[in-house]
Amino acid sequence: MALAYPETTEQPHFEKTSFRVGKKVFATYNGPYNRICVKLSELDQDAFCSFDSSVIYPVPNKWGKQGWTLINLATVQEETLIDALMMAYCEVAPTQLATLVKGDRYE
Repeated sequence: MALAYPETTEQPHFEKTSFRVGKKVFATYNGPYNRICVKLSELDQDAFCSFDSSVIYPVPNKWGKQGWTLINLATVQEETLIDALMMAYCEVAPTQLATLVKGDRYE
């Protein structure tokens, strides 16, 4: 799903796989834990984490306070995952690309 966004690349990031636009990471995938970590704004993080804290929750350290949010892939609903990935992408993507992606989603 993450690779569907414009100019996204997949690269190793320590023991995980990262998804980037330009040089900025917007998501990482941790296969052994079956979860992803996405970079959200503070407002988006609050909104997504309010649904179910066992499915989507802030990283429990200083990274979480910067918007990094964990998503349990075994229990998240597909539509929620798609929305969270889009918001993470738009959080770090250049404005031109973010506008393009948001326009596609909400037309």
